[in-house]
Amino acid sequence: MTVPDFRTVSVEELARRVCARELTAAAVTDAALARIDEVNPVLNAFVAINADDARAQAAAIDARIDAGEDVGPLAGIPIGVKDLEDAAGFITTRGSIVTSGTEPCTEDATEVARLRAAGCVVIGKTNTPEAGWIGDTFNPVFGATKNPWNTDCSPGGSSGGTSAAIASGMVPLATGSDGGGSIRIPSALTGMSGHKPSQGRVPSGPSPMGAADLSTVGPMARRIRDVALALDVVCGPTPGDLRSLDAPAESYRSALNNPPAPKRVLWAPSIEGQAPDGEILAVCKSAVDQIEAAGVEVVEIGPVLADLMGPFALLFYGGMVPVFREAMNDPEKFALVTPGLQEILSFAGDLLTPDSVEEARKQAQSLSLKLAEKMEGFDALLSPTVAGQTPVSEKSGTIDGEETSAWVSYTYGFNVTRRPAGTTNAGFTAAGMPVGLQIVGHQLDDLGVLQTTAWIEDLLGFDPIAPL
Repeated sequence: MTVPDFRTVSVEELARRVCARELTAAAVTDAALARIDEVNPVLNAFVAINADDARAQAAAIDARIDAGEDVGPLAGIPIGVKDLEDAAGFITTRGSIVTSGTEPCTEDATEVARLRAAGCVVIGKTNTPEAGWIGDTFNPVFGATKNPWNTDCSPGGSSGGTSAAIASGMVPLATGSDGGGSIRIPSALTGMSGHKPSQGRVPSGPSPMGAADLSTVGPMARRIRDVALALDVVCGPTPGDLRSLDAPAESYRSALNNPPAPKRVLWAPSIEGQAPDGEILAVCKSAVDQIEAAGVEVVEIGPVLADLMGPFALLFYGGMVPVFREAMNDPEKFALVTPGLQEILSFAGDLLTPDSVEEARKQAQSLSLKLAEKMEGFDALLSPTVAGQTPVSEKSGTIDGEETSAWVSYTYGFNVTRRPAGTTNAGFTAAGMPVGLQIVGHQLDDLGVLQTTAWIEDLLGFDPIAPL
């Protein structure tokens, strides 16, 4: 039995073939391990693998299927787990020398446990920047992950190990997290569709994540229907996450069988006033023109949010300060932290007080109200996912040729305002790099975002495969 390239078959179809015994979980796992052996030395997407345990998991799934058991809707699907999230048998390093665990975890994070219970095979851990601090993926423990579309470039971050692993066909599904764009940015930079769930839609923990006011976890895949399939498995409340929400009333995946077209959308070429790169804007505007030509009313709007960095810095980077506090009080240890993160932690630590955190939360609430007013009467807000060109690894992206940290300034506002948001491939630059279109929804309206993302994905018709 020949296992197809994971980039040419949906997760749903792959699981169906395993359940129908057209493929075995063992063969699918072996194919994943073989592809990892082939391309991971170039991309550095996986940072830990346990092949023997993965094969044992797959054999157990095959035995259960042969015995007539229903092993779940993700039967035999090999997955990676972002190295900010716990997976039994693996050390959670968080890409950090100073905050890394020292012993393998004895239990899965809730999301990982639910994926495993639905039939997934946990292959290993995927790379992340230290503590998920930046929209690129490199750290002092494992080094940099590269983009399968151009190995000189970043795959985005902080879920860049996951995006590179999926886009290169190492695994068809993996986990990510998003505290400022960390699912949407890497999905956009590798030609995938992605979804940042509403906070609590997918429970984190039971070990609490840093930056808990903004961060949310969720599955990642190449196309949005496979993301929705995995979301059906992992959503629902748990005592281990006090922010966790009820499971959706209807299956997300079923709701995407024939997604309705949006009636009215806002088009925001800029989120906070920072002009995007001209080529990125042109690609996204072409996609928006196609959406309008399909009968959707498109209304262009100027900057939709303002003064985001203050509350974001306190709630995101300030949330990391307690994790790094011991190192921050020891100059020798703190020197082992990624230099850019050192600067941000020091800045956030100087500002961090109970009053400043409360003020940041009030600012976030105010921004949420203003966004709700602007989106009233519209189904979604569209924008470029990132403002700039894909960066060379370990550098910033560029806007009209100028390197700038503002290249990722279009995503974190929707963490501050807690909006569900997706991305899908809108086209390519002249250099052949993918460009993402961001889809932002109303508060808690994950279903609406998923449906609009699926409709746009279908309309634009991109299903790109990276050259590596």
